[in-house]
Amino acid sequence: MNNQKQQKPTLTGQRFKTRKRDEKERFDPTQFQESIVQGLNQTGTDLEAVAKFLDASGAKLDYRRYAETLFDILVAGGMLAPGGTLSDDMTRTEFCLFTAQEDLETMQAYAQVFNKLIRRYKYLEKGFEEEIKKLLLFLKGFTESERNKLAMLTGILLANGSISASILSSLYNENLVKEGVSAAFAVKLFKSWINEKDINSVAASLRKVGMDNRLMELFPANKRSCEHFSKYFTDAGLKELSDFARNQQSIGARKELQKELQEMMSRGDPQKEIIAFTKEEMKKAGLSEQAMIGIIWTSVMSCVEWNKKEELVTEQAIKHLKQYSPLLKAFTSQGLSELSLLLKIQEYCYDNIHFMKAFQKIVVLLYKADVLSEEAILKWYSEAHLAKGKSVFLEQMKKFVEWLKNAEEESESDEEEAD
Repeated sequence: MNNQKQQKPTLTGQRFKTRKRDEKERFDPTQFQESIVQGLNQTGTDLEAVAKFLDASGAKLDYRRYAETLFDILVAGGMLAPGGTLSDDMTRTEFCLFTAQEDLETMQAYAQVFNKLIRRYKYLEKGFEEEIKKLLLFLKGFTESERNKLAMLTGILLANGSISASILSSLYNENLVKEGVSAAFAVKLFKSWINEKDINSVAASLRKVGMDNRLMELFPANKRSCEHFSKYFTDAGLKELSDFARNQQSIGARKELQKELQEMMSRGDPQKEIIAFTKEEMKKAGLSEQAMIGIIWTSVMSCVEWNKKEELVTEQAIKHLKQYSPLLKAFTSQGLSELSLLLKIQEYCYDNIHFMKAFQKIVVLLYKADVLSEEAILKWYSEAHLAKGKSVFLEQMKKFVEWLKNAEEESESDEEEAD
């Protein structure tokens, strides 16, 4: 037997590298920039030609790797160094957003170039949004004209949904805010945004990303008031934005007040203290009694865990509301406030199905506690009720309303006899 190990056969020969016919050319940033700059110099101010050049170039240039370089060139004409200055050692083009005419029509045409590019190469979406965020942080490094163009473009892009309103977070940068750059930029941005859409569309976009309550942050802390915001943007011709911000602040104040009231009730604070606190906060926030009674009702009904059984929840509600009737009475000194409360009760009983049968008993309790007057109840019954559960609630109230009318007639009759 042969103890020597047998050698394994080996393959010999020259290895050939596989050719990839469709492989994209790989450039370093310098070569990539030169290719884009050269193309833009050839297309010049013809933005239709620019869009076609960018569309075709994506097939051979690596947009995915060099997205930031691409957007820097399209906006500023070359690669941007930190702070917003152009890199000295790089090739530049004079045909870019910052050298274009400063008018809305030109900015709309540029927005189309970006839209077409991103629709064609969807993977650029995220990179483009990051680029806009970066450019906003560099605002101090740009001229006033460059800022104006960028603001108009950003407003148009926000209007057509190319970027999210979350990019506005860059404007809350402390240095930009402190020097008034953020607020001035926001004026141009919101003007072009509202010009493309309307304030309702703008508001919806802001709410979607939680920016609706942050607009005051465009100003330094010592100027962060509704009055200052309102004056600044109204004077700049953006009254609709001022009104929106004022409304948002009012909503925020109401939510905070409601939360505080619920906590006071949960702690069992004396109602005298709750009434005094509520009146003070109502004055501070400039809220009407009608608005206040709605907040109080919601707070009263939210500070307790309700029984899930319909037959028990009515008894629980009557006991609970009887306890808080002095609080409700303190904020129903006007007929409109009483009606507002009645509508809130109707809405609550309709939205919470276990309370459907409790409506009449709640109203009668509050009538006996002098929270609701017969005039308010009769007005609600005859003309001021909501459509929600209308037939059910009107039927429940029918006998009590008849009793009120008869009592009123008897009272008038007694007065005539006394005369």
